[in-house]
Amino acid sequence: MPRTPLHCGITLRLYREQKVFGPGVAELLETVRDTRSLRAAAMRMDMAYSKAWKVVKEAEQGFGFALLCSTTGGRRGGGATLTAEAEALLSRYRAFEAECRQAMEAAYRKHLSVY
Repeated sequence: MPRTPLHCGITLRLYREQKVFGPGVAELLETVRDTRSLRAAAMRMDMAYSKAWKVVKEAEQGFGFALLCSTTGGRRGGGATLTAEAEALLSRYRAFEAECRQAMEAAYRKHLSVY
């Protein structure tokens, strides 16, 4: 029976005392960017709104700046957009993630590709 080829993976998370940021928070922010709503982003990700709100607030506390600019409902409805700091953070996190993935793949080829 053919075996699935061995491969590696990496998940990057940023910590202070507790986890501050990782792939789930990044995905949530990217989904907010797409939907222009924290509630819609949570629904798309199959996450409770309260959980999404908590994730964003914990990340904001860890970084010390706001990630979302929210407007409350009304005739036109509310919404959320990413702050300039959140956009920069996402861009830097994704670049860091890509660079780490490249280094991991090179190390894998060097040390473990024989398996």
